[in-house]
Amino acid sequence: MATAVKVDEDAKSRLEELQAEIRLQAGKNVTQQELLSRLISDAYDSRGEVIDSFRSSTLPLSEEEKERMRQGRVSSGVETDEEDIDDILYG
Repeated sequence: MATAVKVDEDAKSRLEELQAEIRLQAGKNVTQQELLSRLISDAYDSRGEVIDSFRSSTLPLSEEEKERMRQGRVSSGVETDEEDIDDILYG
């Protein structure tokens, strides 16, 4: 049983672009209904990411995120003060 879902013009246009790309790159014609069903299925499988995308803020960071940031830091061995930053940014 098909149910109508209203989407704005931008979403409709992007859906049509995806549909055309599938046709060109995969050589297969898919209906918009098939494409939407696949997108929904994929989103359902990764629902945590989808839910997170609707959160109003990613702050404060979790302890895990803070630790990942700390691990990514590398010291260049050069000290930088405000004047250096001003010169770099503003010339």
